[in-house]
Amino acid sequence: MEITGTLLVVFFLVIVAITVLAKTAVVVPQQSAYVIERLGRYAGTLQAGFHILVPFVDVIRYKHTLKEQALDIPEQICITRDNVQVAVDGILYLKVLNPERASYGISDYQFAIRQLAQTTLRSEIGKIDLDKTFEERTNINASVVSELDKATEPWGVKVLRYEIKTIAPPQDILSAMEKQMRAEREKRAVILQSEAARESAINTAEGEKQKVIKASEARKQQQINEAEGQASAILAIANATAEGIRRVAETINGPGGLEAVQLRVAEQYIAEFGKLAKAGNTLIIPANAGDVSSMLATAMSVIRKTGETRPEPTARPGA
Repeated sequence: MEITGTLLVVFFLVIVAITVLAKTAVVVPQQSAYVIERLGRYAGTLQAGFHILVPFVDVIRYKHTLKEQALDIPEQICITRDNVQVAVDGILYLKVLNPERASYGISDYQFAIRQLAQTTLRSEIGKIDLDKTFEERTNINASVVSELDKATEPWGVKVLRYEIKTIAPPQDILSAMEKQMRAEREKRAVILQSEAARESAINTAEGEKQKVIKASEARKQQQINEAEGQASAILAIANATAEGIRRVAETINGPGGLEAVQLRVAEQYIAEFGKLAKAGNTLIIPANAGDVSSMLATAMSVIRKTGETRPEPTARPGA
């Protein structure tokens, strides 16, 4: 019986020792923090590592993780500025920065943050129209984070970001939005077709305009070229005529020139007078038309007067 009693005492002492050791030796995991109370009062915060507590005096009251946490925000019905009900849910990311405040600043910071996130989201959705809720998601997220961060600072919790997962309007609103988008696409298609037709007409008209301009410029250049050609031809004829007259004049003034002229005039006079004899027309001619010598004398007198009145050519230097 004494052996049995001794075993019971030893067993009891072992149990007590294990209990005391369990309450005095504490290992805090990495990225965790334990809040310690001593006789009901806050005594400190244990960081990661091995710690020894005072048995039956120090008590681990709260355990916090210092990792970033993701809280699911349940779906709720929000009313937009144009009085449309939409179902919105999201996810919130937060982190405990001060374990003491997270323990004593509020009873359940996760529950409080969920409720605050829902009320803030309803407020932000109510400021915008339904059409802008999808494109304003980034601004809504930033506004929710800003408001939550102000409220959670006394709790020792930092709200990092908030993301809207889904925005679900009612089915009738979705049908109306689909019809609106279909009508908008058809409108854009008609506008694009009309703009294409207008551009085609403008390009055609511009091409016709350029064609007319090019044709007129070609006719203008043709007329200029023809006029220049005619002017060159007239100038060439005039130069040739002047050169011929000059040479005839030089020949007349040379030795035997007058005699050659008399012979040429007599030949032409006789030839032309013969033509008059062959023709049956009635002409008015001078009374002495048959007197060739008198006609030659008259013609030569005109030629001599012309030669006398023509100025003598200026002698060239060194002649």
